[in-house]
Amino acid sequence: QVQLVESGGGSVQAGGSLRLSCAASGRTSSNYVMGWFRRAPGKEREFVAAIRWNGRNVYYEDSVKGRFTMSRDNAKNMVYLQMNSLKPEDTAVYYCAADPIGLRVGVRENEYYYWGQGTQVTVSS
Repeated sequence: QVQLVESGGGSVQAGGSLRLSCAASGRTSSNYVMGWFRRAPGKEREFVAAIRWNGRNVYYEDSVKGRFTMSRDNAKNMVYLQMNSLKPEDTAVYYCAADPIGLRVGVRENEYYYWGQGTQVTVSS
């Protein structure tokens, strides 16, 4: 069993920055693929970014490319999402997820087995 706990959410004005963190505990492995997803009000949960175990392969949803940066620290069992130039449309609950199989870097929810409870990000115009 793996537990994921997100932190770092909050309220910012458009153009601001936030850094989300995800702490993993339990039967963790640096081989996991880690992902960030988000659910905006009235919308389905969507892919944001994902990273392979080696930290060198990172994939982003098109609307966040160039603004968000995902990273991981396997020694600390931590994953991060640095979010810059935030826009009101980035407002959502952000979720950390883990894929223990890790054969590919997935962009679909059903490719991830473990999920955190989410952290709220609100961007005002």
